[in-house]
Amino acid sequence: MTPWQFETRHEAQWRELESLLSAVENPRRRQRMAQDEGQSQEQGQKQSQEPSGGPGQNGARLALLYRLTCQQLALAQARAYPIYLTGRIERLVERAHRLIYRPPAWNWRRFARFLLIGFPQAVRAHRGYVLAATLLFALPLLLMAWACWRDADFIRHLLDAAQVRRFDAMYSDGNHALGRERDADTDWMMFGYYIQHNISIGFQCFASGLLAGLGTVFYLVFNGIAIGAVGGYLIGTGHAENFLSFVVTHGAFELTAIVLSGAAGLRLGHALLSPGRRTRLEALKHNALGVVPVIGGTVVMLVIAAGVEAFWSSARAVAPEVKYGVGAVCWALALIYLGWQGRPASAAPKAGDAG
Repeated sequence: MTPWQFETRHEAQWRELESLLSAVENPRRRQRMAQDEGQSQEQGQKQSQEPSGGPGQNGARLALLYRLTCQQLALAQARAYPIYLTGRIERLVERAHRLIYRPPAWNWRRFARFLLIGFPQAVRAHRGYVLAATLLFALPLLLMAWACWRDADFIRHLLDAAQVRRFDAMYSDGNHALGRERDADTDWMMFGYYIQHNISIGFQCFASGLLAGLGTVFYLVFNGIAIGAVGGYLIGTGHAENFLSFVVTHGAFELTAIVLSGAAGLRLGHALLSPGRRTRLEALKHNALGVVPVIGGTVVMLVIAAGVEAFWSSARAVAPEVKYGVGAVCWALALIYLGWQGRPASAAPKAGDAG
């Protein structure tokens, strides 16, 4: 068969596929086609008692034409037809493929379902990595906090005198906003700063897992040491109320998100160290896709933490006791949410099971 004969034979089919694609891509044209199809269906019902294909017929026809065009493209390439012909078919196939296999658009309903079900389920699916990341972060934090609380000068092994004085000023009774330097900008400016700062820490803990997990281990331990040292020092030097009332609420989201970012990074490192039957690249791709829900939820938690830190934690007008109460509720809700939200409902007991 010559290229001209091939093109002539399938020209009508390609034009039909182009028309269907244009109708789906153009909402107004799609609406007109639906109206025309409805009118044709009404006329057909008047002429015959047999039901017509209905609006769903266009989708089935589009899928059929896409499969046929893929076969024709393979034939055209195998027969080395002119490039203008194979190029036309390729563009048509790519256009149909993008339309048929495009991911569904995100909306508030899908986002809510992700937060209520997808994210907590993904966290529980990575419970082993979460436990390892928790230990790598929490143990250095607690040990360093104890060391700096017991001996305030111990912090000077990590920070210089200027940095120590800066933390003293940020949590002093005379500071207008807790946790900020005296010349800090407005709450909204700090909100933007906290978003950038929090997400950068989470990204470090996650992306450094590409270094066979060693980078994630380093950043988890490093952040645990840094936070523990500052906390232990401030508690031991008389700033306990100001410091604890500042961190207790947003810490439920920020510290948890750091651990979850580290858990995702550890899974990346595990894929490189132990790929199993896959190649290392395939294992890395597979595990990276698996932690996407964890990272997505972690970003949401870090943004929430930034908002709480900027507008609530630093507020002098709120009594410390109130912050402690709200913080306790936030920690409880965060743990309950990650531990139980999205679990399938247990089956109701049968009547004969009792007794």
